[in-house]
Amino acid sequence: MNLVWRNATDADLSLLAEWNHQLIRDEGHRNPMTVEQLAVRMQTWLQGEYQAMVFLVAAEPVAYALYKREPESIYLRQLFVRRDLRRAGIGRAALAILRKIWPQDVRLTVEVLCGNLGAVAFWRSVGYRDYSLLMEVMPD
Repeated sequence: MNLVWRNATDADLSLLAEWNHQLIRDEGHRNPMTVEQLAVRMQTWLQGEYQAMVFLVAAEPVAYALYKREPESIYLRQLFVRRDLRRAGIGRAALAILRKIWPQDVRLTVEVLCGNLGAVAFWRSVGYRDYSLLMEVMPD
């Protein structure tokens, strides 16, 4: 697999929003936003402090990453691999590309929902370690 990348542009907004919608469903998140709302949010993020990269195989988009550089860390907000291509090494390869691009002297963080056991296992397998656990009580 020859995974390449490019910076996301406004032309990618509809694709990123659709994939973000899938990601929300796949991870079991409670976010009720529509694809259209997610596109607006993504555009706001990309015009602000976030950057996105689209990963491609044979010129076809297969994944994306959305992250924010902070003074002493990089917060990876989203990493998504197309559903039909999961468990083929694309996520691991995308993360390897990011690790080469990102500064080597900063802390890397990612949030994972506790119930998303596949994602927890993936992030641990690529070197991320548990740091905190957010707990909540929902209203009746």
